[in-house]
Parts: sequence; structure tokens; C-alpha cells
Amino acid sequence: MTDPGVTREIHDLYDAFNRRDSSFVTQRMAADVTWPRAFKGGVVQGPDAVSSYWREQWQEIDPHVEPVAVTQRDDGRVDVEVHQVVRNLDGDVIADSVVHHLYTFADGAITKMEIAD
Repeated sequence: MTDPGVTREIHDLYDAFNRRDSSFVTQRMAADVTWPRAFKGGVVQGPDAVSSYWREQWQEIDPHVEPVAVTQRDDGRVDVEVHQVVRNLDGDVIADSVVHHLYTFADGAITKMEIAD
């Protein structure tokens, strides 16, 4: 069973991302967080690099992600099933899918995010 506080925190993080408040999210990351560059490939490390990646991304596409389900895995990771809709800057939908974001936390901070099918 997933802690209701974790579920609330996850929803707050996605709400902040969707309103482009990257500092709200990056303040909840560990200094050495590892984050996938889903849009460009590879990974970035550290909150500043994540924020920079997002700013770059938002200049090219308009992603919107909504958590559908939040589940605590046996290995401690938090599995967030998300519905993501990606639009180009003209507003046309270029992707509409459901994916899983897997978060690792330590001492209340995000240390890693992974994307799974």
C-alpha cells in the first residue's frame, strides 16, 4: 500500500511540472539525482541539469503528464502510471500514451527517475 503522503507529493510534483514550475520539483531532488532525457535520449545528473533539460524541452514541445496511479513497489521504488500528452508548439498532439515513471527516494528526496513501459 502506498503512503497517502507520497501520493500527495507525487501529484504536487506533476502539478508543478505541468505549470512549468521546475524549481518546485528540483528542490525535492537530491544533489546527485539521475534523470532520463526522454525527449532527447540519455540522462542528466543534478537538479540544475534537470531544470536546464526541461527548459530546452519546453522550447520545442508542450508536454502534459497526469498521474493515473501511484504504487509502492516491493523494492521501495514508487511506480507512477502517467497519462502523457505531448503537443507541438502549435498545439497539435504528437504523442498520447500511458507510461510508468519509477522514482527512487532517499531521505525524502528524489535520487533517481526511470521510465518503463
